[in-house]
Amino acid sequence: MTTAIALRHLAFEDLGVLGPILERRGYRVSYLDAGVDALDGDAVQGADLLVVLGGPVGAYETGAYPYLAEETEAVARRLEAGAPTLGVCLGAQLMAIAAGAAVTATGRKEIGYAPLTLTAAGEASPLKHLAGSPVLHWHGDRFETPEGAERLAETPGFPDQAFSIGANALGLQFHLEADHTRIEQWLIGHANELAAAGVDPRTVRADAAAYGPALAEAAEAVFGAWLDGITPHA
Repeated sequence: MTTAIALRHLAFEDLGVLGPILERRGYRVSYLDAGVDALDGDAVQGADLLVVLGGPVGAYETGAYPYLAEETEAVARRLEAGAPTLGVCLGAQLMAIAAGAAVTATGRKEIGYAPLTLTAAGEASPLKHLAGSPVLHWHGDRFETPEGAERLAETPGFPDQAFSIGANALGLQFHLEADHTRIEQWLIGHANELAAAGVDPRTVRADAAAYGPALAEAAEAVFGAWLDGITPHA
């Protein structure tokens, strides 16, 4: 059976809409919870797909959160092997570091639903299905696109929103996987961050209802196209 492992940093920041997509495609999905579950290197390297999910810590905070170094090493091994790897937000930042790029704090927040601008490479990638669709942003750090990778998308404040390394590695700064029907968990779980950033949860809630259904369809198209294009891991 085809296997997918998801590295999770918060219980509610899970695979979201991506979970059922993978299951319909025959993947057996399992989770490893960062800081709780042992990171079995052989299992992670042997998985047909690794998905590294989001979280509230900085990818560079390895002194405070040592498990981040272990995750980065695991991701680096997969990238070196060309094994299918998808990173979301923190996960994409860990991929960037693993590929030799910088991740830095910006001192500002990008939270809420807003559209992306696709690069020429992005328009030719699975992200083409997002053209004009507001996506969920929830971050303050930014990654640089690794050398040799293709930069796929940007927003006015964050020029590096997505990158690909060949067909098998995709990093997304934004939360394409987020299930809009469960946005309340995000609003509760990140209440302090919202308040500190001056973001009204009512706005995010209303936008999730307005944009979520169409975005879920776009997400299925994006993830489906990417999964169709990956080369199976030997």
